[in-house]
Amino acid sequence: MEQGRPVVALETSIVGQGLPAPHNLRAARECEKAIREQGAQPASVAVLDGRLRVGLGDIDLERIASGSVKVSSRDLGPAIARRAAGATTVAATMRIAAMAGVRFMATGGIGGIHRGHPEDESADLGELAQTPVAVFCAGAKIILDLRLTLERLETLSVPVLGYGVDEFPAFYSRRSGCRVGARVDGVDDCARALQAAWDTGTRGIVVAIPPPAELDGAEEVTRRAVDETHDVSGSDLTPRLLARVAELSGGRSLDLNVDVVVNNARVAAQVAQAYFGFDLT
Repeated sequence: MEQGRPVVALETSIVGQGLPAPHNLRAARECEKAIREQGAQPASVAVLDGRLRVGLGDIDLERIASGSVKVSSRDLGPAIARRAAGATTVAATMRIAAMAGVRFMATGGIGGIHRGHPEDESADLGELAQTPVAVFCAGAKIILDLRLTLERLETLSVPVLGYGVDEFPAFYSRRSGCRVGARVDGVDDCARALQAAWDTGTRGIVVAIPPPAELDGAEEVTRRAVDETHDVSGSDLTPRLLARVAELSGGRSLDLNVDVVVNNARVAAQVAQAYFGFDLT
């Protein structure tokens, strides 16, 4: 950062809770590799030994994978005080990244409002409303109610930019039937849109990138997983749902999940390079 190089933050809840081994560490390592290949610096984020960490070594990632607690924004203080090994969600990663001056982060999909449970709203949405970080994702997790999630983002004045698309991606599918707030085409267009938004007082921004491939029957699999986990709530719900989607898809969702997050990391690094590489004024 002192040298003016672009930095892209990466959340680690995908390593600690989101994906089973060996997919979790493969996703983390391939994301970091993809970011470096674009000339940017990856910075995986976590809470370790009573400190907020922006940038992890491979041993740190293995520690998160072998046993960590899921840490959202509200959990940062207790995790620091307990000196816990904490894997950060999108919300916590955004907050820590912003504290360090990092404005770009990549993930698979943001949290949102759960299907059939409009009262169950992810902290990611509130964090987007107040923290000036651009989150590159394949939309929201497919297990969520995408329409209600987008309506909530609109209420919170969070821009949703479609990267080369007019529809909000549905994580495992390019199409959801829901329109994005605005479309950007290419890295320069996206970088200009981000700076203009931040210059006019915008805080968090969603950059929605279509997945590099699609999962056949994704919606049917998701509905069945939601029906079968109706009695689960709280922080256990998302991991249980994603695990059931993986089972019902015969593991195909796991490989695609890795491909999705790596693709998002690559695009985030490309846009970060454009943002820092020329005068956008």
